[in-house]
Amino acid sequence: MRRAAALVCLLLSTLGATACGTTTSTAGFKGTEHEVAQTIADLQSDVTSSERKKICERDLAAPVVARLGGQKSCEAVVKNRLSEIDKTELTVESVKVDGSNATAQVKSVYGGKKKVHAVSLTKEGSRWKITAIA
Repeated sequence: MRRAAALVCLLLSTLGATACGTTTSTAGFKGTEHEVAQTIADLQSDVTSSERKKICERDLAAPVVARLGGQKSCEAVVKNRLSEIDKTELTVESVKVDGSNATAQVKSVYGGKKKVHAVSLTKEGSRWKITAIA
């Protein structure tokens, strides 16, 4: 559970945003790549709105939520982390899809510093969900 909580903390602090209304554009992607990029955009929107239930249900993959101890525990971890998030800008730079797995290269700008992170996703049902960030 500690490792999963660390993932959520890293994910939200790296890819999160405040209520400043920053959005992630998905316009440059088509088809499956657009669906993957949309998951990152959904996460940013859910973080901006403090929608911890949506973050745990629709943005994070089931194994991540399970490692956190289930839905309610995931929501508690996310709630605690959301209060610490500062403004972050995101850009999905590229998406690579390999079957039911994908990797998005996501650039964040935090405190004037740019950093690119590899966000791993998996297809669960009809949605892409986040499994890891490096």
